[in-house]
Amino acid sequence: MNVGEPRYGVDPYIEWVNAEGIPVVEDVGIDLFEVPVKPWNRFGCDGAAVHLKGRGDFSSMFLLEITKGGSTAVQQHLFEKVIYVLEGHGSTQVELANGSKHLFEWGPRSLFAIPLNAKYRHFNGSGNDRALIVATTNCATVMNLFNDESFVFDQSYDFSVRAGRDGYFTGDGDFHEIRQGNHMWETNFVPDLAEIELRAWGDRGAGGTNIMFVLADGVMHAHISEMPVGTYKKGHRHGPGFHVMCVTGHGYSLLWYDGDPDFTRVDWKHGVVFPPADQQFHQHFNTSTNPARYLATGIGGTRYPFTTANRRSLLGIKPGEKGAVSTSLKDGGDQVEYEDQNPDIHRIWLEEMRKNGVDAKMEKFIPNP
Repeated sequence: MNVGEPRYGVDPYIEWVNAEGIPVVEDVGIDLFEVPVKPWNRFGCDGAAVHLKGRGDFSSMFLLEITKGGSTAVQQHLFEKVIYVLEGHGSTQVELANGSKHLFEWGPRSLFAIPLNAKYRHFNGSGNDRALIVATTNCATVMNLFNDESFVFDQSYDFSVRAGRDGYFTGDGDFHEIRQGNHMWETNFVPDLAEIELRAWGDRGAGGTNIMFVLADGVMHAHISEMPVGTYKKGHRHGPGFHVMCVTGHGYSLLWYDGDPDFTRVDWKHGVVFPPADQQFHQHFNTSTNPARYLATGIGGTRYPFTTANRRSLLGIKPGEKGAVSTSLKDGGDQVEYEDQNPDIHRIWLEEMRKNGVDAKMEKFIPNP
C-alpha cells in the first residue's frame, strides 16, 4: 500500500500561516510601521505575520491594515488576541455566543482583547487615513495543539463568561491590589495606554512604575511599565514569548547571555517590537525627554501563569514571594542589581544621554564612573 511521502517534524502553525498567503516577517527587532502587507482573504483586509526571533513556541503577532472607511470580515476562533492600535481611529463590534453585542471605539495606543471564541469585526472610522493594528496571539499554541483549522475557526462553544461585566468594553475596569509589580487592572479595553495610571514597582529600579492587565479573563498577558526621564531599569531574564513594544518616548534595550563578549542592542520608538529570548538578560533604557512607556504582551500572566517558568518569574515559587524578575541573582532570582551590572552598561547609557541632551538622574542608584 502506497501511503505517500512520510510527514515528520511538522509545525502545524507554520504550515497554516504559509497557506494563508500573507507576508511573514522575522527578525530580532521589527518596526511594525515598515512591515509589508498583502491582502489577507480570511480577514478581508491587508495583513502580515510577524515572527520575532526568540519568541518561543507559544505566541506570535498578526498585523492588520484597514483601509480608510473599510472593515474586516467577521472573525471567530479558539485562540486569544491582545490588540494594540498603532495608528488610526475606528471601532470593534463583539458578539458573544449568548447573543449580547458590544461596540467600542479605539484610537492610537488603545489596547483591547477579544473574549475567547466571540465573533468580532473591526471598522476603520476614518474616511481619509488607514488604521494599523497589531495582535499578539496564542494561535501558535492552539494550532499546534489541535492541528485542525476547521476546529479552531468553526467552533460554537459558548465562552461568554470570559467577557466579564459590560463596563469592561467601555474602558471601565476593576483594580486588584496584590503587591508591587503584581497589581492588576481587569478589563477588556484600555482607551489610551499613555494615560492609564500606573503603580510603583521599586524593586525594578529607578522609580519605575507598572500595571499588569487581565484582559477578557484570558491566558494572554499584557503589562505596561514606565521609566522616568533620565533613568533606566535593572537587567533581568525570564522565559520566551514576551513581545516588548514602545508606547511613549524612545530609548534602547541591551540583550545578552552569560558569557557573551558583547551586547545585542535594539533601539526603539513607537512601533518597534522585540522579544527577549529564553533566559536572555535584557535591560531597558530611556533616552528621551519624556517618560518612556513600553507594553509587553505574551502568553501567561499574573492570573493564569500558564507555565512553571512564568509562575516563577511573575509570582515566585511559594505564596507571598516576589517574582524572580524582581529578585536579585544573589538571592536566587533573575535580576541584576545596579551594583552588579557590567560597568560598560552605565558608560554606554551616559554617552547616549549626552547625545540626546538629557540630564542623567541615576546618581542615587549608581555612581557615575
